[in-house]
Amino acid sequence: MLNLSVLLEDAARETPDRDAVVFGDIRLSYAFIDQVANQVANLLRSRGIGKGDKVALSSPNLPYFPMVYFGALKVGAVVVPLNVLLKPREIAYHLTDSDAKALFCFEGTPELPLGEMGHAGFQEVEGCEHFFLMPASLGATESPIEGAELFWAALGGQPNTFAPALTEATDTAVIIYTSGTTGQPKGAELSHGNLMMNTMVDDTLFYRTLHDVSLVTLPLFHIFGQTCVMNVGFYRRGTLVMQPRFDAKQAVELMVKEKVNIFAGVPTMYWGLLTDDTSAEDVKAIQENLRVAVAGGAALPMEVLKGVKEKFGVDVLEGYGLSETSPVASFNRPDRPQKPGSIGLPVWGVEMKLIDPDWNEIEGEGPGEIAIRGHNVMKGYYNRPEATAEAIRDGWFRTGDVARRDDEGYYYIIDRSKDMIIRGGYNVYPRELEEVLMTHPEVSLAAVVGIEHPSHGEEIKAYVIRVPDATVTEDELVAWGKEQFANYKYPRIVEFRDALPMTATGKILKRELR
Repeated sequence: MLNLSVLLEDAARETPDRDAVVFGDIRLSYAFIDQVANQVANLLRSRGIGKGDKVALSSPNLPYFPMVYFGALKVGAVVVPLNVLLKPREIAYHLTDSDAKALFCFEGTPELPLGEMGHAGFQEVEGCEHFFLMPASLGATESPIEGAELFWAALGGQPNTFAPALTEATDTAVIIYTSGTTGQPKGAELSHGNLMMNTMVDDTLFYRTLHDVSLVTLPLFHIFGQTCVMNVGFYRRGTLVMQPRFDAKQAVELMVKEKVNIFAGVPTMYWGLLTDDTSAEDVKAIQENLRVAVAGGAALPMEVLKGVKEKFGVDVLEGYGLSETSPVASFNRPDRPQKPGSIGLPVWGVEMKLIDPDWNEIEGEGPGEIAIRGHNVMKGYYNRPEATAEAIRDGWFRTGDVARRDDEGYYYIIDRSKDMIIRGGYNVYPRELEEVLMTHPEVSLAAVVGIEHPSHGEEIKAYVIRVPDATVTEDELVAWGKEQFANYKYPRIVEFRDALPMTATGKILKRELR
């Protein structure tokens, strides 16, 4: 028997009065979060929802998230976290595809009316029977959306104790939807065992203090934030400082105020911290407290890695994983030499290898596509046996990421196989170009994509954010690139922008740039 909700229950039993979640001026103890999660479990059971039923959750990084997440797990239900940027049509798709019976949805803001969009999507799905609105105001007594049941009103009268359902390690705990870059999003089924093992392995990968304080700016609806920040944080009885949406200036303020010692982010977040005009006093305060900086979600440019070390005095530890691998598969382990630019070595209990398109193993350096086998690999894609069979063979999951491997077994991501550009028959990996472009003194951030070309198949285009007051022109940057790269590689087209489109998790949306 194993239920992932033990992460919260054990922390509430051992450190009941410690702050589990901090949001603005609100500080909530482990005992309180656990009691509300118990009320959620009792509410679900009273509505006929139990083991194996799907419960959707649409919330940014707020105290509501762990309350509902662990409450649903306690009753044996499967949590289906939804990206908060989804529109009603997309919400309806996810509810239908996952067979969700209930949706807990945050009210949102005038700029992002999550509640209205969630309720509109919910009404399109006959099989989803319950909608609970989590209000922006804790004191709200009336629902701002007609027909929507208020979260706190629904919890009224529910007991704050609950005996968790007996679930097996192989039972599904969470369904995480992939980004859907190749067709409709698919739900990766992650078991209680997948997520518990990944949490426990992650705990061994970086320095632990007597009281960890983590800035939670990675979206909790994404598996990186969910496992590596929330679940590991609760496993360590740490304090989670919630930031619903990443803003570099606010992140700095929270890091200073709450004495944050752990920060996990994607490369664009680190880039934001570097480009923020942080005062010398705040930089010093962060240097004194910050002990761990972890990067994942995308390859971290070397210039950003070096910049973080210079500014904040901490080494950024890079890891690698996917929604389908719970997520962590490899990491630059603290007990082994750090290799900048590498995603490190496979973590305990996980194997990695390089394969060709026909699943044949590639020996030596590669390059090849990464395949992963271990306790972290998903059960499969929900209700998609064919897609599961394409992705998993003999326990090995093929990732779609192209990498090389050095003679000590460290892996280095070259690029996503789908992002690779084929220009005139030559393979071009955008990440290599982006790394070099960012060494130009007037380039702050770069994203490279392939665009259609009548004779070459694809042409190489770079989208660039310049540093403040930069004057470099397209012709000058193209000429500079020509000096840096082989003739078939350098970007022929450069477009300057003030910002680049990003997902809610901070990844650059290359499909939009294309």
